[in-house]
Amino acid sequence: MAYVGTVKVWIAHEAGRALLGEVPAGVEVEVCEDAASWPSDPAAVAFWVPPFLATVRAVDQLPQLTGVKVVQLLSAGADAWVGRVPHGVQLCDARGVHDKPVAEWVLGAAIGVFRQFPAFVRAQQREDWAIKQYTPTQELTGKRVLIVGAGSIGRAIEEHMAPFGVTVTRVARTARPGEGVHGVDALPTLLPDAEVVVLVVPLTEQTRGMVDAAFLAAMPDGALLINAARGPVVDTDALVGELSSGRISAALDVMEPEPLPAGHPLWQLPNAFITPHSAGSVVGLLPRAYGLVGDQLRRYAAGEPLINQVAEGY
Repeated sequence: MAYVGTVKVWIAHEAGRALLGEVPAGVEVEVCEDAASWPSDPAAVAFWVPPFLATVRAVDQLPQLTGVKVVQLLSAGADAWVGRVPHGVQLCDARGVHDKPVAEWVLGAAIGVFRQFPAFVRAQQREDWAIKQYTPTQELTGKRVLIVGAGSIGRAIEEHMAPFGVTVTRVARTARPGEGVHGVDALPTLLPDAEVVVLVVPLTEQTRGMVDAAFLAAMPDGALLINAARGPVVDTDALVGELSSGRISAALDVMEPEPLPAGHPLWQLPNAFITPHSAGSVVGLLPRAYGLVGDQLRRYAAGEPLINQVAEGY
């Protein structure tokens, strides 16, 4: 059944207005760029697109939106919202929006680490050409890659890596033999053969701390851990301990704690490549994100089921 009456919608960016496409009749769009200030009465909002780079946590403002029916996130991860959204409110993530940017970051991080780009940057800062006498670098080409998280981002990573002749093994929450996907219970047997381990799982109670000392110890010498998921998926103390040995390396877009404070030991480890949770932050984000929001708005106004609904953290 189509929605009858006026639907008040809050979006997080002024630029989003022009990117929504056709707005259904009866839909009133307002811009709430920061959850610290409201453009009108929050109790009247039915469809909310919360900001994810706000001065206050948007999820903490949810109790004020007493009439909200849909919370449409601009992020692929919904861990901050799971368990906080009232019964009867549809929580939807931005699955698909961040696939290519994150896959691009993973590919770039893997190439950069294997080709020792961070070491070359440090040498450039020292004006040190003598680093040319080093041992030849590793390469991504032909590597055995284990992707932990077989969703849309995992598929995009596999597609981006395909031209490099890698061998990909997929792992998900539960095995899907018909799709060639292993369950997480197979990790102990898969990790010793993985030269690259990519984490793109959502943060849930099941994935929190899944990359612990035993997980890291099972990775072979010279392997690369890439975390493009959430910081708490990895036990930071265990990671620092393993990296300090020099046995493996890591590329991290997310950490625990985050932001990573000055003086944290991860900053000083030469085999840790760190970026500040920026894998999905690209100039093409808003057109893709608000294309999804516009589609969802039209579905909602027409009484059609929404896509990307979050259930059990996924």
